Amino acid sequence: MSALIEVTDLGKTYGSVVALQGVTTSVRAGEVTCVLGDNGAGKSTFIKILSGAHEHTEGSFRVDGVEQHMASPRDALALGIATVYQDLAVVPLMPVWRNFFLGSEPRKGPFRMLDVDLMKRTTKDELAAMGIDLRDVDQPIGTLSGGERQCVAIARAVHFGARVLILDEPTAALGVKQSGVVLRYIAAARERGLGVVFITHNPHHAYPVGDRFLVLRRGRSIADRVKDDITRDELVELMAGGAELEALGHELERAPGVDPVV
Repeated sequence: MSALIEVTDLGKTYGSVVALQGVTTSVRAGEVTCVLGDNGAGKSTFIKILSGAHEHTEGSFRVDGVEQHMASPRDALALGIATVYQDLAVVPLMPVWRNFFLGSEPRKGPFRMLDVDLMKRTTKDELAAMGIDLRDVDQPIGTLSGGERQCVAIARAVHFGARVLILDEPTAALGVKQSGVVLRYIAAARERGLGVVFITHNPHHAYPVGDRFLVLRRGRSIADRVKDDITRDELVELMAGGAELEALGHELERAPGVDPVV
């Protein structure tokens, strides 16, 4: 299966500052590509390039095999690339259906009135198709849990034609149960044939749903592996910087008056 998105030796510099360098990976329909790294690893820069917010300065960025230099997120949306950020752009006091169609409301009749019935029905149907059973789409979206709000945003992106869904740390501020809710809906998006880019710093969240794992450190790729080629423990080791921790342990063992790292 050909890649929806393919990046080769992708890089981004801001003047003399190198934010990202030499990143190669792909995003395919019906697969989840997990991008992992600690703070400062380059995840945010990578998202900004994929979502059209920033233009890359090195390497190749292809969508459906065609080289792209996007000037804005609108260009990305036109190509079917939608981004759901951690700080969701929702209006807490508005009902779920208004947030679902926010900025894209269908209208009817000579006076161009909002088609409220269509919006409510569509919202309920689209959420149900993703396995989200809300009792009432009239309830304010602010009354939903963090996980449920993330899932509404995912369903919205699918409804408006996303082929590639970029999720920016969707489980970062959630507890174990709500993280599980979001991971189930990531799997549901994959089953609907979307290519999903799951940005996270948590390998325990990434491994169950991931098909490919890109690990970034200090703006560079240190691994790009398919699931068959890496175990959960190996992924955790890459994220934890096992070699660096071991070297630090040896260094501290030699330091007088300092207990060794165990």
